[in-house]
This record gives sequence, structure tokens and C-alpha cells, in this order.
Amino acid sequence: MSTLYQEVTRAAAFGLLVNLLLGTVKLIGGIIGNSFALIADAVNSIGDVVTTIAVLFALRVAQRPADAEHPYGHTRAEGIAATNVALLVIISALLVGWEAIQRITVPHAIPPVWTLWIAGANMLIKEGLYQYKIRVGKRTGSAAIIANAWDHRSDAFCSLAVLIGLGAVRFGRESLFWADDVASLVVVAAIVWTGVQLFRSSANELMDAQADPEFVKQIERIALNTPGVEEVETLWVRKSGLEFFADIHIEVDQHLSVAEGHRIGHEVKDRLVAGFPNLRDVLVHLEPFPHTHVQGNDADDSRGDRRRTVLVTNVTAPLRDGSKPENELRLQTNETQNGGTTDV
Repeated sequence: MSTLYQEVTRAAAFGLLVNLLLGTVKLIGGIIGNSFALIADAVNSIGDVVTTIAVLFALRVAQRPADAEHPYGHTRAEGIAATNVALLVIISALLVGWEAIQRITVPHAIPPVWTLWIAGANMLIKEGLYQYKIRVGKRTGSAAIIANAWDHRSDAFCSLAVLIGLGAVRFGRESLFWADDVASLVVVAAIVWTGVQLFRSSANELMDAQADPEFVKQIERIALNTPGVEEVETLWVRKSGLEFFADIHIEVDQHLSVAEGHRIGHEVKDRLVAGFPNLRDVLVHLEPFPHTHVQGNDADDSRGDRRRTVLVTNVTAPLRDGSKPENELRLQTNETQNGGTTDV
């Protein structure tokens, strides 16, 4: 197991144990103390436990080496697990919210004062988990752990809402019996929002969305600083689990030998892999410099195929059938990104 996966796995396992303990305490406290807000918060923690188990399992699968059926490895296992877990979290939260809405107009017993202590302790512990995981996430470059850290910060704010709701019920007596259920709805809203964000992030990963712009700029900067690299023509970076794959087109002196160009390409790859521990592989493609572009419409290189029109004038050679050609011949070409080739 690589150092990256070891540290991330350790952080995830620690969070699992803490969430399991907190979820159990809050669930028991909410049932005994008649606080639906605590029960909702317990569901949140239990959802975090399920999420973490899925992440740990996915981390185990993601570390399997590439094989004939999976030449790019198994790193997407984490993204697949995350989308399923996000949907489960959203559905669970909506069920809790529906129950809270049904209870909100029905008077019920006032929670005991010790439920306030549970909510307060949970808030402090969750904030501590946030501080720990955000440091691990930034150090390892793990987007999963960073997202998990912000989930803990969201939980801390949820606990603050529960604390306020319980305090209002406790000290406002019967007139504010509904405050506990309102607090649980705040928790539900936060859980749903977090679930939607996690699902969106995981779905983007599975659809090969471009990585964070700042990360892409860092990769481009290192490539440009490599001796022999004149320009970076195209750079695509996609996330796959805890790791990234990069495809980069660099421009080198067109008079270089194939061997020299190959050496420069390898140096670019070696520098990038050494500079970013979470960059699993880099595919380097060479382009001649200066790069000759066909005259036509300007287009962003990152948008795939570009359709261009080339005008060929004063064509005077007779055609095969003996007829005379038109004075102006219009050729439509497709210029692809791969290898800079042009098919007519």
C-alpha cells in the first residue's frame, strides 16, 4: 500500500470509529430524551459511517494493479461507491425530514438537560475531526478526505442547530415544543445539501471532468520549465479515485531527432510524476515547434474536433473526366486533437 493510501485509509478509519461512537450515543440519547433533532443528527453520523465503509472498501479495490480487463487500474471504484452512498444519504435524510414534518404540530415531552451536553460535545468533536482531516487532505491532495472534512464541518453546524433547538425547547417549555423538530429539519437540509454536492462531485469524476484549474496550472508550469519544451498545446487532467491521469501535448523543436524528442517527453513525465504523488500516469504527445496551424476558425484546443474550411484557388489542372474545374475549390477538413493530423 502506497504512503498516500496508507494516510488516507488511516484518516478514514479514525473518522469511522468516531462517527460510530457519536451516532450510537446520539441515537440512544435522542430516543431516551425524546429529542427528534438528536435522532436526526444520529442518522447523519450513521450515514457518515456507511459512507466511510464504502470509501474504505473502494480504497482497497482502487489499489489493485491494472490488468488485461482494466488497463487503467481500478481507481474509479471510489467514485462509483461515492455516487451510490450519496443517494443513500439523501434518501435517508428525506425520510427523517418527513417524520419531523409530521411531528412538528404535535406537542411532545421536553428533552432533559443532558441532551444539551450530548449536542455540545458532538459539535466540538466534529470540529476537531474537520481540523484533522482538512490537514490530511491538503497534505495528500486527497479530494475525498477534503470533502469528508467539510462533511464534518457541516455536521458541527448541524449540532449547533440541534443545540439551539434543544435549548429553546428546554428553557422555553411547552410553548416552544416545535423548536426541536425545526432544528431536525435544519439538520436534514444540511444532509441533503451535502449529499447532492457529493453526488455531483462523484458524477463529474466518472464523466472525466477537467480537474481543478489551479492543479492543472501547476502541472503546466512544471512541463513548461522542462528543458526542450517550447509550449504546452493541450493539457487534460482527470480525476480517478484518489489519483489523477494527465494527457499533455507539448511542442518541441521540429528539427530534433525522434530519440531526443522521446527523451524530452520522458523527462516531462518523470518530473510530473515526481512532483505530484497523486498523479498516477501521464501520457505525453509531441508536436513540432513552431506548430503550423491550418488557416480557419480559432477554437479552444480543449474542445475536441475542430471543423475548418480551406480555400484552394486558381485550380487549372483538368479533372479526371476531362472537364474544367471551378475557379475556386472548397475543401472541408476535420482537424483532430490526436497527433495534430488532418483528414481530408
